Amino acid sequence: MKILIVEDDENILSLLKDGFEEENYIVDVAMDGEDAQYLAQVNNYDTIILDWMLPIQSGIEVLQKLRDENINTPVIMLTAKDEIKNKVVGLKCGADDYLAKPFSFEELQARVEALYRRISFNGSNKIQIQNITIDTDKKIVQKDDAVVNLTLKEYDLLMFLIKNKNSYVSKFMIEDQLWNNQEFIASNVIEVTIFNLRKKLSKELIKNFKGLGYKIEI
Repeated sequence: MKILIVEDDENILSLLKDGFEEENYIVDVAMDGEDAQYLAQVNNYDTIILDWMLPIQSGIEVLQKLRDENINTPVIMLTAKDEIKNKVVGLKCGADDYLAKPFSFEELQARVEALYRRISFNGSNKIQIQNITIDTDKKIVQKDDAVVNLTLKEYDLLMFLIKNKNSYVSKFMIEDQLWNNQEFIASNVIEVTIFNLRKKLSKELIKNFKGLGYKIEI
């Protein structure tokens, strides 16, 4: 899982970064709102942990700008502001969860993992796209009620596009997310994986636009 931690307190930032990396997360960090906004725009994260009080731009300002740009990465707000009205402000601006300081690392990690699991459509573990059904618990894909056999990478890429539904994702973002730990991948591996998904599921399922990347419209 790849996350962005945005926190201007060096001690807290270091503790969180070390803790998540020990749990085998891929972690990027930022200490001000400007860097946070840039990193969130050019990378794809599974979750952003965002402090409220930041230099240059506040966490709320960063969150509002990301949502205005249709960047829908799950966001957990961290803050010393524990008043109900502040929680309401954060949630209304697009935060997915809210954790008041001080907090335990274990609770934060549990909330991150809960958000990661929350790809829920119609309140169930099944995603329906036209005549395609995906059971995210069993990782079973069906087309017209017939099971479609996908490789692990094909399934992961399909779910990555669904998670970023209605938004183009670039080849760089796909490579970084799905092949992050590999030093070398074939230059056309993404195109081949997309081709196989279209062949197995539908030619029209995955849209592409030169210079922007690929997307699934839901």
